[in-house]
Amino acid sequence: MINPEKAVTEESKNRKKRVLIVDDHPIFRFGLAGLITEQSQLEVCGHADSAPLALDAMRRLKPDIVLVDLSLRGTNGIELIKLMKAEEPDLPILVISMHNEAVFGLRALKAGALGYVMKAEAMNHVAEAIYKVLQGKIYVSPEFAEKLIFKAVQSAETGAGSPVDALSDRELEVLQLLGKGGSTRSIAEALHLSVKTIETHRAHIKEKLGLQDSEEMVKFAIDWVAQQEE
Repeated sequence: MINPEKAVTEESKNRKKRVLIVDDHPIFRFGLAGLITEQSQLEVCGHADSAPLALDAMRRLKPDIVLVDLSLRGTNGIELIKLMKAEEPDLPILVISMHNEAVFGLRALKAGALGYVMKAEAMNHVAEAIYKVLQGKIYVSPEFAEKLIFKAVQSAETGAGSPVDALSDRELEVLQLLGKGGSTRSIAEALHLSVKTIETHRAHIKEKLGLQDSEEMVKFAIDWVAQQEE
Protein backbone atom coordinates (compact mmCIF):
# COMPACT_ATOMS: atom_id res chain seq x y z
CA MET A 1 0.00 0.00 0.00
CA ILE A 2 1.29 3.45 -0.96
CA ASN A 3 1.98 5.86 1.87
CA PRO A 4 0.03 9.07 1.00
CA GLU A 5 2.55 11.30 2.76
CA LYS A 6 5.43 9.70 0.88
CA ALA A 7 3.55 10.06 -2.41
CA VAL A 8 3.01 13.78 -1.79
CA THR A 9 6.69 14.22 -0.92
CA GLU A 10 7.80 12.43 -4.09
CA GLU A 11 5.36 14.47 -6.18
CA SER A 12 6.61 17.75 -4.74
CA LYS A 13 10.19 16.62 -5.40
CA ASN A 14 9.55 15.73 -9.00
CA ARG A 15 7.33 18.63 -10.04
CA LYS A 16 8.83 21.61 -11.81
CA LYS A 17 9.76 24.58 -9.64
CA ARG A 18 7.54 27.59 -10.36
CA VAL A 19 9.31 30.87 -11.15
CA LEU A 20 7.76 34.35 -10.92
CA ILE A 21 9.58 37.04 -12.95
CA VAL A 22 9.34 40.68 -11.82
CA ASP A 23 10.83 43.14 -14.32
CA ASP A 24 9.39 46.17 -16.09
CA HIS A 25 11.23 45.56 -19.38
CA PRO A 26 9.06 43.19 -21.49
CA ILE A 27 11.87 42.16 -23.84
CA PHE A 28 14.14 41.10 -20.99
CA ARG A 29 11.24 39.47 -19.16
CA PHE A 30 10.31 37.26 -22.10
CA GLY A 31 13.97 36.50 -22.90
CA LEU A 32 14.48 35.33 -19.34
CA ALA A 33 11.28 33.29 -19.49
CA GLY A 34 12.55 31.54 -22.62
CA LEU A 35 15.80 30.65 -20.90
CA ILE A 36 13.99 29.27 -17.84
CA THR A 37 11.62 27.22 -20.01
CA GLU A 38 14.64 25.40 -21.46
CA GLN A 39 15.34 24.00 -17.98
CA SER A 40 13.58 20.68 -17.43
CA GLN A 41 13.13 21.34 -13.70
CA LEU A 42 11.77 24.89 -13.99
CA GLU A 43 8.67 26.61 -15.34
CA VAL A 44 7.54 30.25 -15.42
CA CYS A 45 4.29 30.64 -13.51
CA GLY A 46 3.83 34.37 -14.02
CA HIS A 47 5.16 37.83 -14.84
CA ALA A 48 4.81 41.22 -13.14
CA ASP A 49 6.15 44.68 -14.01
CA SER A 50 5.52 46.52 -10.71
CA ALA A 51 5.54 45.91 -6.96
CA PRO A 52 1.72 45.81 -6.52
CA LEU A 53 1.32 43.32 -9.39
CA ALA A 54 4.24 41.26 -8.06
CA LEU A 55 2.70 41.00 -4.59
CA ASP A 56 -0.65 40.00 -6.09
CA ALA A 57 1.03 37.37 -8.29
CA MET A 58 2.98 35.99 -5.33
CA ARG A 59 -0.23 35.56 -3.33
CA ARG A 60 -2.19 33.97 -6.19
CA LEU A 61 0.45 31.83 -7.88
CA LYS A 62 2.49 30.62 -4.89
CA PRO A 63 5.83 30.52 -6.76
CA ASP A 64 8.81 28.51 -5.52
CA ILE A 65 11.19 31.37 -6.34
CA VAL A 66 10.90 35.01 -7.44
CA LEU A 67 13.33 36.80 -9.77
CA VAL A 68 13.28 40.55 -9.01
CA ASP A 69 14.71 43.53 -10.87
CA LEU A 70 15.68 46.49 -8.68
CA SER A 71 14.62 49.33 -10.98
CA LEU A 72 10.85 49.12 -10.89
CA ARG A 73 8.34 51.90 -11.41
CA GLY A 74 7.20 53.26 -8.02
CA THR A 75 8.34 50.93 -5.22
CA ASN A 76 11.83 49.69 -6.10
CA GLY A 77 13.01 46.10 -6.00
CA ILE A 78 14.68 46.19 -2.60
CA GLU A 79 11.53 47.52 -0.96
CA LEU A 80 9.54 44.86 -2.82
CA ILE A 81 11.85 42.14 -1.44
CA LYS A 82 11.17 43.41 2.10
CA LEU A 83 7.40 43.36 1.47
CA MET A 84 7.51 39.84 0.03
CA LYS A 85 9.65 38.49 2.87
CA ALA A 86 7.30 40.05 5.42
CA GLU A 87 4.48 37.91 4.00
CA GLU A 88 6.50 34.85 2.94
CA PRO A 89 9.66 34.63 5.06
CA ASP A 90 10.79 31.36 3.44
CA LEU A 91 10.30 32.47 -0.17
CA PRO A 92 13.62 32.36 -2.09
CA ILE A 93 14.31 35.59 -4.00
CA LEU A 94 17.00 36.18 -6.63
CA VAL A 95 17.85 39.70 -7.82
CA ILE A 96 18.62 40.21 -11.52
CA SER A 97 19.63 43.82 -12.06
CA MET A 98 21.45 46.21 -14.38
CA HIS A 99 23.10 47.73 -11.29
CA ASN A 100 26.57 46.69 -10.24
CA GLU A 101 26.35 44.09 -7.47
CA ALA A 102 29.21 45.83 -5.65
CA VAL A 103 26.82 48.73 -5.09
CA PHE A 104 23.48 47.01 -4.42
CA GLY A 105 24.37 43.41 -3.65
CA LEU A 106 24.75 43.82 0.09
CA ARG A 107 21.54 45.85 0.39
CA ALA A 108 19.64 43.19 -1.55
CA LEU A 109 20.97 40.42 0.69
CA LYS A 110 20.14 42.41 3.82
CA ALA A 111 16.59 42.91 2.50
CA GLY A 112 16.15 39.15 2.23
CA ALA A 113 17.35 38.10 -1.24
CA LEU A 114 19.53 35.01 -1.45
CA GLY A 115 21.29 35.87 -4.68
CA TYR A 116 22.32 38.62 -7.08
CA VAL A 117 23.02 38.36 -10.81
CA MET A 118 23.83 41.32 -13.04
CA LYS A 119 21.77 41.49 -16.24
CA ALA A 120 24.92 41.61 -18.36
CA GLU A 121 25.75 38.13 -17.07
CA ALA A 122 22.22 36.80 -16.55
CA MET A 123 21.97 34.57 -19.59
CA ASN A 124 25.15 32.71 -18.58
CA HIS A 125 24.51 32.34 -14.87
CA VAL A 126 20.78 32.61 -14.12
CA ALA A 127 20.01 28.86 -14.17
CA GLU A 128 22.92 28.09 -11.83
CA ALA A 129 21.83 30.96 -9.55
CA ILE A 130 18.19 29.78 -9.46
CA TYR A 131 19.10 26.21 -8.50
CA LYS A 132 21.46 27.40 -5.77
CA VAL A 133 18.93 29.84 -4.29
CA LEU A 134 16.22 27.15 -4.38
CA GLN A 135 18.48 25.12 -2.09
CA GLY A 136 18.55 27.99 0.38
CA LYS A 137 22.13 28.91 -0.50
CA ILE A 138 23.54 32.34 -1.38
CA TYR A 139 24.58 33.05 -4.95
CA VAL A 140 26.87 35.99 -5.78
CA SER A 141 29.82 36.31 -8.13
CA PRO A 142 33.24 35.24 -6.77
CA GLU A 143 34.46 38.84 -7.12
CA PHE A 144 31.59 40.16 -5.02
CA ALA A 145 32.07 37.46 -2.40
CA GLU A 146 35.68 38.65 -1.97
CA LYS A 147 34.53 42.25 -1.66
CA LEU A 148 32.00 41.28 1.02
CA ILE A 149 34.73 39.63 3.09
CA PHE A 150 37.07 42.60 2.62
CA LYS A 151 34.32 45.06 3.55
CA ALA A 152 33.43 43.08 6.69
CA VAL A 153 37.07 43.01 7.81
CA GLN A 154 37.55 46.70 7.02
CA SER A 155 34.40 47.72 8.91
CA ALA A 156 35.45 45.64 11.92
CA GLU A 157 38.87 47.30 11.97
CA THR A 158 37.75 50.89 11.45
CA GLY A 159 34.30 50.75 13.03
CA ALA A 160 33.05 53.06 10.28
CA GLY A 161 30.69 52.49 7.38
CA SER A 162 30.48 54.20 4.01
CA PRO A 163 28.98 57.72 3.86
CA VAL A 164 26.44 56.45 1.33
CA ASP A 165 24.94 54.09 3.94
CA ALA A 166 22.68 57.00 4.95
CA LEU A 167 21.06 57.07 1.49
CA SER A 168 17.82 55.28 0.70
CA ASP A 169 17.88 52.51 -1.90
CA ARG A 170 16.39 54.80 -4.55
CA GLU A 171 18.83 57.61 -3.72
CA LEU A 172 21.69 55.14 -4.10
CA GLU A 173 20.38 54.20 -7.55
CA VAL A 174 20.34 57.88 -8.53
CA LEU A 175 23.86 58.41 -7.15
CA GLN A 176 25.19 55.47 -9.14
CA LEU A 177 23.63 56.69 -12.38
CA LEU A 178 24.96 60.20 -11.73
CA GLY A 179 28.41 58.70 -11.28
CA LYS A 180 28.07 57.02 -14.66
CA GLY A 181 27.42 60.35 -16.36
CA GLY A 182 23.63 60.31 -16.36
CA SER A 183 21.67 63.54 -16.62
CA THR A 184 18.55 64.19 -14.56
CA ARG A 185 16.37 63.42 -17.57
CA SER A 186 18.19 60.22 -18.58
CA ILE A 187 18.08 58.96 -14.99
CA ALA A 188 14.34 59.69 -14.84
CA GLU A 189 13.84 57.66 -18.02
CA ALA A 190 16.02 54.77 -16.78
CA LEU A 191 14.14 54.53 -13.48
CA HIS A 192 10.70 55.29 -14.95
CA LEU A 193 10.29 58.31 -12.66
CA SER A 194 9.55 61.98 -13.29
CA VAL A 195 12.31 64.59 -13.66
CA LYS A 196 10.89 66.35 -10.59
CA THR A 197 11.24 63.16 -8.51
CA ILE A 198 14.89 62.76 -9.58
CA GLU A 199 15.56 66.41 -8.69
CA THR A 200 14.13 65.74 -5.22
CA HIS A 201 16.37 62.67 -4.83
CA ARG A 202 19.39 64.74 -5.91
CA ALA A 203 18.58 67.36 -3.27
CA HIS A 204 18.31 64.68 -0.57
CA ILE A 205 21.61 63.09 -1.65
CA LYS A 206 23.38 66.44 -1.48
CA GLU A 207 21.95 67.14 1.97
CA LYS A 208 22.67 63.70 3.44
CA LEU A 209 26.26 63.64 2.17
CA GLY A 210 26.93 67.24 3.25
CA LEU A 211 27.86 68.38 -0.26
CA GLN A 212 27.83 72.06 -1.16
CA ASP A 213 26.43 72.07 -4.69
CA SER A 214 25.51 69.89 -7.68
CA GLU A 215 29.02 70.02 -9.12
CA GLU A 216 30.50 68.63 -5.89
CA MET A 217 27.78 65.96 -5.79
CA VAL A 218 28.50 64.80 -9.35
CA LYS A 219 32.26 64.67 -8.63
CA PHE A 220 31.58 62.62 -5.49
CA ALA A 221 29.32 60.27 -7.48
CA ILE A 222 31.92 59.73 -10.22
CA ASP A 223 34.70 59.05 -7.70
CA TRP A 224 32.47 56.75 -5.66
CA VAL A 225 31.34 54.69 -8.66
CA ALA A 226 34.97 54.35 -9.84
CA GLN A 227 35.97 53.14 -6.39
CA GLN A 228 33.15 50.53 -6.31
CA GLU A 229 34.12 49.17 -9.70
CA GLU A 230 37.84 48.79 -8.95
